[in-house]
Amino acid sequence: MDRPASISLLRTYVHDEHLVRHCRATGAIMKAMAGHLSADTGRWERIGILHDIDFEQVQGDMQRHGVAGAEILKDHGIDPEDAEIIRRHNHLLHHDTYSSPVELALQAADSASGLIIACALVKGGRLSDVTVKTLLKKAKEKSFAAGCDRDRIALIQPVIGVPEFYVVALSGLMEIRSELGLS
Repeated sequence: MDRPASISLLRTYVHDEHLVRHCRATGAIMKAMAGHLSADTGRWERIGILHDIDFEQVQGDMQRHGVAGAEILKDHGIDPEDAEIIRRHNHLLHHDTYSSPVELALQAADSASGLIIACALVKGGRLSDVTVKTLLKKAKEKSFAAGCDRDRIALIQPVIGVPEFYVVALSGLMEIRSELGLS
């Protein structure tokens, strides 16, 4: 399934534009990470785009989040291995169990996307003005982008250092900045 088909499938189940943008941003970071690690960019991007496909359906029930998503994806013929990664991405159910680079990247990308976009919004929507230094500084401010779990971002460290991860994440988001309403 390519990117447009992944976004189309996401939109079948997700109607909130903020959540769609979050999923697109997570997908862009995942694609950039896959490229950095010489992994399958299309696969990682698809996983990032589809990771919250069930979020509206489960209506905040975090015991079902991920589980319902995996079932949706299996019903649509998504590779069972990819559906399993999405099922397990719910850190409230599966914390401390991630070991593969794709799982670690999804944890980091899911949280970092919000932190990076929040930094861009503070800078008038200019993603191009967000630097690694800015991200490291703002990550220390617990009240800034409070929903972004810094511990989940730190999970990427066995694969890549956090500052280098931010470089990769920023480059991925720059590729789709206009889709995110940023410049």
